[in-house]
Parts: sequence; structure tokens; C-alpha cells
Amino acid sequence: MTDTRDLEKKFWKALDKDRTVMLGATGVAPRPMTAMAEDQRAPLWFFTSTETELAQSLEGSGAGHAATVSFASKDHELFATITGQVVIDNDRAVIDRLWNPFVAAWYEDGKDDPKLRLLRMDAAEAHVWLNESSLLAGVRMLLGADPKKDYDDKVGDVPLR
Repeated sequence: MTDTRDLEKKFWKALDKDRTVMLGATGVAPRPMTAMAEDQRAPLWFFTSTETELAQSLEGSGAGHAATVSFASKDHELFATITGQVVIDNDRAVIDRLWNPFVAAWYEDGKDDPKLRLLRMDAAEAHVWLNESSLLAGVRMLLGADPKKDYDDKVGDVPLR
């Protein structure tokens, strides 16, 4: 049986470590973005520019768009698909909290750059897969273990609200 709390804990740890995801929204193909979360919980935050197709598609759409994030940890030990809604939310307090030198490098006028847009993804759920392609899993399979049985507790849906 899948322990969703364990999957959720591993998901947030991996996302906090790696942060690079593929973010796509209604009418906009996925593109690499840096995801940030506070206190290992939704929402996910993304800095972008008014010059991106994603930001342009969200301008004036108060409700935002349905969005999907695809994530693979650098070590390929965890994969996830996250679904939810994405909107522009230029909350200055959040911008101040998340601002860092890597973000600053993209904006000539810093936090006051007129091209700066902060996106908020209200993530509803993540489907998480843990990768069991390890040496130990291979040895267990050679000894007759059913790899499908081991896989059952390595995948599950994690509510993120």
C-alpha cells in the first residue's frame, strides 16, 4: 500500500533540491522553469517576464489557466506530474521573500522591473513515482521477487492543497 505522506515528503525534498521543472498551461507548450515553494507546500511560484508566451497568455485572465508541471529529480530517483491552476500574482511580499541573486540576474531594474511577473501555481495534486531501478531491485528480481509488487508502494497521488 502506498504511503502518500512518505511520497509527499520525498516529493518536496526532491523539488526543493532540484527546482527545474517543465511548466505548461492551456495553450502554452511546456518550458523549463524554476519552481519555488515555501515550507514544502503549495503554491508553487515562478518568476517570468512579460516577454514570455506564458506571461502574455495569462495577462488579463483573472482565473488563470489550467497548468501541468513535469518534474524529474536530477538523480532520477523521483518523477512527478503536478496539476493545478496558474495565475499572475505579483504579491510584493512573496517577491521579497523569494528574491535571490539567480532571479535578480534576469531583471535589470531588480524587483521593480516592469517586465517582472510572479506566477502562482495553485497545485492541486501530484502523481509521484519513485524509481526502483537500483542494484538492490535487480538482485531481488534475480532471486524471484515480483518487481510489480515492489513498485506498488513507489507510486501514488499526493494532494498538495
